[in-house]
Amino acid sequence: MKAHVYVTLKRTVLDAQGQTVADALRRMEYRGVADVRQGKYFLLTLEDGLEQNAAQAEVERIAREVLTNPVIEEFTFRLEA
Repeated sequence: MKAHVYVTLKRTVLDAQGQTVADALRRMEYRGVADVRQGKYFLLTLEDGLEQNAAQAEVERIAREVLTNPVIEEFTFRLEA
């Protein structure tokens, strides 16, 4: 099983890198992009035999305790069989 974990800055935190990309897209005349937020992506390969509920709990714990700074970042994840 694989876990795809996406970490981004909270909406209340200024994303300077995302803003720079958004500004560049506007200057390059790309249309239809309202906002850009940058972040981090982690791919975790989980041990075989781990049940879905246990995997979900473990990935959530890892993301909350290791992969993010909870003061400024938030995360989402999805599990793939």
